[in-house]
Amino acid sequence: MTATGLDPAAAAPAPAGGVWADVVGQDAAVAQFRRAASPGGSLAQAWLVTGPPGSGRSTAARAFAATLQCERGTGCGQCRACRTTLANTHPDVTVVATDKLSIAKEEVRALVMTAQRAPATGRHRVVIVEDADRMTAGTFNVLLKSIEEPPPATVWMLCAPSAEDLAPTIRSRCRLVTLSVPSSEVVAELLRRRDGIDESLAVRAARAAQGHIGLALRYATQEGALAAREESARTLLGLGGTGQAVLAAQSLVDRATAEAKEHADVVATEEKERFLHSAGIEDGKVPPSLRAQMRQLEEDAKRRQTRLVRDVLDRYLLDAHSVLRDVLSRQLGTGSELVNVEVAPEIEQVAAQGSGRVTLGLLEAVQEARERIGGNVPPLLAIEALLARIATSLR
Repeated sequence: MTATGLDPAAAAPAPAGGVWADVVGQDAAVAQFRRAASPGGSLAQAWLVTGPPGSGRSTAARAFAATLQCERGTGCGQCRACRTTLANTHPDVTVVATDKLSIAKEEVRALVMTAQRAPATGRHRVVIVEDADRMTAGTFNVLLKSIEEPPPATVWMLCAPSAEDLAPTIRSRCRLVTLSVPSSEVVAELLRRRDGIDESLAVRAARAAQGHIGLALRYATQEGALAAREESARTLLGLGGTGQAVLAAQSLVDRATAEAKEHADVVATEEKERFLHSAGIEDGKVPPSLRAQMRQLEEDAKRRQTRLVRDVLDRYLLDAHSVLRDVLSRQLGTGSELVNVEVAPEIEQVAAQGSGRVTLGLLEAVQEARERIGGNVPPLLAIEALLARIATSLR
């Protein structure tokens, strides 16, 4: 109950079209989930939901969990079970998300213990692990037994970019559901309907995000985000030499670090305040017996910032990939619509003075840079090498 005496679940507006309204462009996957949740359906107790970043993996997993808990059995979006599941407050639905480098064994052990308990109010106990690909090999071993032999009412849902991101022993025991990249038109419609975004802005944001729903929302709602993206594209296409490339790489990494630190500091402050409150500490002085836990919070904050820097840089690399793909499209005369229409003159100029073979090699270099950063190569070195190659290749 809130201070006003109203139940938050009852006060929240019901999603149009039930719990699946925000799972856009995934008709085949939604049909598969609905069949499994129907009275005569075959409900697996372990699911693996895969799809590219921004395709809506966690949204689909929550919608399925809500359908399983729905008092009407349909995912109506109206009943208390649906509302609390979507609001992440249902007592029998546990969601684990991390912005750190990996999911710790201790977290998974706690999930396994949770999965062993019978549902408190619903028909199922559902455990959703977002970014399951961030589990290590040892963590997979902790999870395996519970995936193999879960209690009758428990349903596991693991979300990852691809099935290959999980250990073979885990993925072989899960029913696979694969999501695709939704079209920009579908994403734009979602932004208009769900978030009230102006039509022209929704179209621009959706096109720039290339089907990534969360990124499209960021572009549509964060002031200056689209302008910054367009400026980065112009900088990329205008690199005049190795010196400019080195300076651009340093500036990019500095911006990514600042953005990551700002977010990480907010989360770290909230976690510290919760810790001090739960420990009954009001003066900020942590007793010796709790200092190890405080140090762990600080270490978590550092790992979170490292991960966020990588995520910001990966977002830039995806944007760079789209710019080069536009250049290649013009060089090959495919006639396809540009993603980066705001920098069309620059794209046309670079395309006219280069070759498709060279541009194709640069697209491969972008993917290599992403893999290097993901493999713990210092981000600045990876970005410098990429931009230097682009600067010398496009001239």
